[in-house]
Amino acid sequence: MRKGALREFVDEFVPDVLLMQETKISEAQVEESGVRDEFASYVQFYSFAKKAGYAGTAVWVRKELAEGAVRVADIDGDGLVDDYGDLLKEGRLTGVDLGKCICISAYVPNAKDDLSRLRVRERWDGYLADALVELQKKKPVVIAGDFNVAHQPIDLARPKANEGKHGYTDEERRGFSELLARAGMVDSFRLLYPNTVKYSWWSHWGQARARNVGWRIDYFLVSKVLKPKLISAKIHPEVLGSDHCPVSIELK
Repeated sequence: MRKGALREFVDEFVPDVLLMQETKISEAQVEESGVRDEFASYVQFYSFAKKAGYAGTAVWVRKELAEGAVRVADIDGDGLVDDYGDLLKEGRLTGVDLGKCICISAYVPNAKDDLSRLRVRERWDGYLADALVELQKKKPVVIAGDFNVAHQPIDLARPKANEGKHGYTDEERRGFSELLARAGMVDSFRLLYPNTVKYSWWSHWGQARARNVGWRIDYFLVSKVLKPKLISAKIHPEVLGSDHCPVSIELK
């Protein structure tokens, strides 16, 4: 925001709904930053981590679409605790009921280089699947963000070299498959482009982005009933400013 890049991005893409992850911002910083005034054309919803400068998610909705939009409160709670803290107190989910559907910004926990957070990550996958099942009893769901897993070999540049490493363990990949199956969700990009190779995240090391040695770990998942409404799903590697790039969908 300070560099003007957020303003440029919003002006170029004019998203109806903008979902952000790893915002690392506090409620006080939101108010102090002037972000609500600068982006007054959006109604802004945030989830904050108890730990300062950590995690966090947000959903922004254009005002003309936001009439009646309300926060979904029942995807928060406590009980997924490990040595690092409680996953459900890290601001990892922000859900907004937009009337015709529920839209969720998700920042799924990283299993860590030494896989020290893998077990609680597995429990997270089950928790999230259960939450999505319950929400879809009310209306269709769109959930998007950093899922911290490459689901299939096509989703990363070097699958053999990364087998068993965080982001590509059997447990994480299976957890993602079970999430899709149990919650009745579909990976929008892979649905439309089953054989297309594109990545959404690159390591800072070894000029990975310049060489396109990347991973697709950012997804838009939609309820199966929304499949006929899905017009497009895109990945935008040309947008710089983060080790991730934006992903987007268009729905009728």
